[in-house]
Amino acid sequence: MRFDIITVLPGLLDSPFAHSILQRAQKKGITEIVVHNLRDYATNKHKSVDDYPYGGGSGMVMMIEPFAACIEKLKSEREYDEVIFMSPDGETLNQQIANQLSVKGNIIILCGHYKGIDQRIRDLFVTREISIGDYVLSGGELPAAVLVDAVVRLIPGVLSDETSALSDSFQGDLLDAPVYTRPADWNGHKIPDVLLSGHAGEIEKWRFEQALERTKTRRPDLLK
Repeated sequence: MRFDIITVLPGLLDSPFAHSILQRAQKKGITEIVVHNLRDYATNKHKSVDDYPYGGGSGMVMMIEPFAACIEKLKSEREYDEVIFMSPDGETLNQQIANQLSVKGNIIILCGHYKGIDQRIRDLFVTREISIGDYVLSGGELPAAVLVDAVVRLIPGVLSDETSALSDSFQGDLLDAPVYTRPADWNGHKIPDVLLSGHAGEIEKWRFEQALERTKTRRPDLLK
């Protein structure tokens, strides 16, 4: 699976993709993450990618030409399943969306900045718009990193224990059950006896009941 991320600040994405699961996924050749500097596709000598908005108003708007040039170059080299724009007014990212995207082949992600991007980019090139929450960030780089992380960990072979992703929170519309590790008794605070019973059926029943209760208490909206 390949991600091509188009941004005006590529340095913001150095760290998220250079560590932990995302780093291992790239080293294994399971996924490829390529970051493109939008300024490389600017058409003026100053390498500017933004301009004043038509009609007036505050802020600057990202221009259509650099995005179009980069997207068209990438599309000339391979086919893409999605061109995603990270936007606060997109559909809110959830586990179901991550599952859907994890079976795709190639994805382009656009990172906005300033006041936004020229609407024609969204109209002509974007196939899906995704938000990571009802708030505004300085740009789309961090949301892009969140999206890639959520998707890549679901690809077979990325996690050492592939069943781990299947039991994550939000898989099956439930939050995850509480988890414990050694010691079984810490200063008088003991783990539930059922987890020491060795009875797989009872343990799974307990985990489901705990997950259901936690979801009812913390996220009852998921049960609708």
